[in-house]
Amino acid sequence: MIFYLMNGYHMEAATGSTILFTWSAFSKSLAVFGALLSDFYLGRFRVIAFGSFSSLLGITLLWLTAMIPWLKPPPCNQLNDNCNSATPAQLAVLLTSLGLISVGAGCIRPCSIAFGADQLHNKENPDNDRVLQSFFNWYYSSIGVSTVIALTFIAYIQDHLGWKFGFGVPVILMVFSSLMFVLGSSLYIRVKPGKNLLTGFVQVLVVAFKNRCLTLPTDSVGYYNHSSDPKFLAPTSELRCLNKACIIRDPNRDLNSDGSTSNPWSLCSVEQVESVKSLLRVIPLWSTGIMILMSMEQTSFSTLQANTMDRHITPNFEIPAGTFSVFTIVTLTIWLPVYDCLLVPILARYTGQLRGLSPKVRMGIGLVLSCMAMAMAAATEMIRRRIATKQGLEDQPAATVNMSALWLLPQYVLLRLAEAFNGIGQNEFYYSQFPKSMSSLAGALFTLGLALSGLAGSLLVNVVNSVSQPKEGKKAGCQATSIKVTWIIIMD
Repeated sequence: MIFYLMNGYHMEAATGSTILFTWSAFSKSLAVFGALLSDFYLGRFRVIAFGSFSSLLGITLLWLTAMIPWLKPPPCNQLNDNCNSATPAQLAVLLTSLGLISVGAGCIRPCSIAFGADQLHNKENPDNDRVLQSFFNWYYSSIGVSTVIALTFIAYIQDHLGWKFGFGVPVILMVFSSLMFVLGSSLYIRVKPGKNLLTGFVQVLVVAFKNRCLTLPTDSVGYYNHSSDPKFLAPTSELRCLNKACIIRDPNRDLNSDGSTSNPWSLCSVEQVESVKSLLRVIPLWSTGIMILMSMEQTSFSTLQANTMDRHITPNFEIPAGTFSVFTIVTLTIWLPVYDCLLVPILARYTGQLRGLSPKVRMGIGLVLSCMAMAMAAATEMIRRRIATKQGLEDQPAATVNMSALWLLPQYVLLRLAEAFNGIGQNEFYYSQFPKSMSSLAGALFTLGLALSGLAGSLLVNVVNSVSQPKEGKKAGCQATSIKVTWIIIMD
């Protein structure tokens, strides 16, 4: 996409990268909006349908910018000619297409995995947890396959047939997927949206503060329960300070004749309190995932490393530097079926859990693997710089050193294995902790972590680069920064 902005709209690399980075962060942040819209207003099916329509409009409009000449500046040779910049109207069309795609992604990403789990969730099935774990694994495998296709097949079409065909193929695929989704609408299980969590969150905090001097009841009779679910007869013992929000002080004053609360800012239900608890419980574990996601965002340094190393497999075949990221996706695509079909049954015999390993254990394994990957990345870069110094290339950061780029594969593999353990473990943990009506919000937490990790990673790189620049010099700054950033992530 950066090449389309540079060649089609005559943007500088920095300007195009800023637009794409903002677009990516905006798309990921909108996942929270899509989750709230799904869980508390429209339901998952309607939000996914709306997101599919928005994505289809966006990718179609982007395709039209390649098809219709006056939607972008006239072509020219940027090296020899003074190229015209895009007009405000042309930029408006481009940004509108990207915005529509972002809205679609914000609606589809958090809801698709929860909507799929809704179709399989069955409390009466003794293997329900095992079925859901398999679904999460295969869901990520399918994402890996689609990403490989995008980085290989679609990228090949864009390079060899041009952007008209390169954007046209995704339009056709988006039309097909939208039609398939809508045609199956009569077969889906649809979970009804619940009450607005944000208002309920504030209500619980306000009422708990009002009742802070009250004593907790000894049984469930003193709590307000307005749910048919037996698990919400009394609040749990965790975060007991919030339990005071559902204490009935005066039944005649606090309750209506039909059993509902007369004032939600004076009395909250047990279910409402437990929903707030479920959100607060996952925040500490969610915050740990930001660091591993930040390590994923630093793969651009690995691409720069690969570009300065020997990438030849045979004397006549050289792997493009940008293609090395495919190895990470292939690792994820291969590992998940192997883990699900072969390792889980074996682990289940020893752990006594149908899922082999609990979500929290897998999240911990992912954090350890990410530390190992970052340590290996830093060690590889130190060796690469030492070889470059011996060859007299320390002042030529773009020169190729006598070191095989295949030394980068272990860090790529470890990083993707870390994501397989931690990322899937996160989603499964959130889904198990949240009420079913908040499943989309559970999926949005992971996407929100991606957005925050990208922002934090960019800030970390800029800070480290500005601090180390005077000592390292401008030419060696990028490689020096990669080592420092890597070790900082490991220590965090």
